[in-house]
Amino acid sequence: MTGWTRERVNAMLDALEREHPQAVCELVYDTPFQLLVAVILSAQCTDKRVNQVTAELFRYADKPEQYAVMAQEDLESRIYSCGFYRNKAKNIIAASRDIVERFDSQVPRDIETLMTLAGVGRKTANVVYAVAFGGQAIAVDTHVLRLSNRIGLAQGDQPLQVEKQLMQVLPRERWTQAHHLLIHHGRYTCSARSPKCDACSIRPYCMQYRKWVPAQTGK
Repeated sequence: MTGWTRERVNAMLDALEREHPQAVCELVYDTPFQLLVAVILSAQCTDKRVNQVTAELFRYADKPEQYAVMAQEDLESRIYSCGFYRNKAKNIIAASRDIVERFDSQVPRDIETLMTLAGVGRKTANVVYAVAFGGQAIAVDTHVLRLSNRIGLAQGDQPLQVEKQLMQVLPRERWTQAHHLLIHHGRYTCSARSPKCDACSIRPYCMQYRKWVPAQTGK
């Protein structure tokens, strides 16, 4: 995107970091496999709800070998409140079988191989790679998609399209941090319906705010 120099991008990220110093993955997990399960469950569901469900679920089963042989109906009953429970249960079981049979019960450590697991798309693979293994990746969820367009970092309504643009404009060494910062900013400041522009630390960088101010003031 034009107008985003490295210095300007870093200044914006620094401002977000000051506003959200605790911006990390809010899913609770102990192992890469637990994170994978939690991320699958988080689709169209809040992290708070997922953490409530996995607190009980991981006491019942926390290894891929256990999920690989689990009856789908059993898993469905335990993740019901996360929504889309049939499809999520099917994917978790299928991915667990892949991990056991193809990868000696170890979650793959790179994005491309993670995406070969049944039911694992690019966003899930990016999160696991970045959070569990310390890689640099930008997982484009609804918050990242909305804020990237609103701020002016990217333009598009498709996650992969926006991810590729963000990879061009954001410093590689800050991809994962930027992902977390944008998510937290979207959750706690720049919500979809009622953005808290008066409390926003990145107003000077925001394309939408620059358009909004003249429209509101008539200037």
